[in-house]
Amino acid sequence: MPGKKARSSHSEMGQAAVEAALTLPLTVFVILGTLQLFLLLQARSLTQYAVFHAVRTGSVKHGNCEAMTHAAIATLLPSFARTDSAGALGSAFRVHRDNVFNPGWDSGHSGSIVWLVRERPTSAEIRADEEESFDDPARYAGLDDVMRLEVRMVFWYPMRIPFANWVLTRMFLAHLGMMDYSDADPLMPVHRARWRPGTAPVTWEGAIRDELLARTGRKEYVFPLQATYTMRMMTPARALEFTEQNCPPTPQGL
Repeated sequence: MPGKKARSSHSEMGQAAVEAALTLPLTVFVILGTLQLFLLLQARSLTQYAVFHAVRTGSVKHGNCEAMTHAAIATLLPSFARTDSAGALGSAFRVHRDNVFNPGWDSGHSGSIVWLVRERPTSAEIRADEEESFDDPARYAGLDDVMRLEVRMVFWYPMRIPFANWVLTRMFLAHLGMMDYSDADPLMPVHRARWRPGTAPVTWEGAIRDELLARTGRKEYVFPLQATYTMRMMTPARALEFTEQNCPPTPQGL
């Protein structure tokens, strides 16, 4: 009888070990995935504020792209860099002021931090006498004549939580109809995952899709967060600032 009890005990221990091995990836993902989603939500809130900050800056600086880009990056820094002191904030801004992730600082990420798409005004809306007529009341027959700066911003938010970033990226790409995944299920090793492209309510332009797939191919897991803001321009738009409609390095025509 003692031998049977010992065998039974060993059998239960082995079963428990197998069950733990099967459920551990899912448990780890739930913890890390929840943390990554909360960070993504924080980044979404910062994206909405960053585009407001960029537009406000552009409205008082004639639509200048560099000033708008710097305003957006300074607002977004807390979502991917240390900003817990004035010194850390200054260092982080100096590293990222060129609007490019630094692989040494940003867990291997590279490429642009933000894209700024200037929806309005277009170069065709900027008058030759803009500087002289901007404050002339006779120019404005109605609200439609008021010059507005409208910007759509794409923030390439870097997901940096190990394991969760890889799994969530594969899920996002399949849900958005951009890439399928048919391989060992990372959440349940005994199963084979079949994450097929589905019909998603969100559609992205080709340039955004191509950039997302390119970064995923480099194992740089990002999520393109987008937000738009419009504000009346407080200074006249200058044609020199709108030789290109979108702020470099944003693809033109986006």
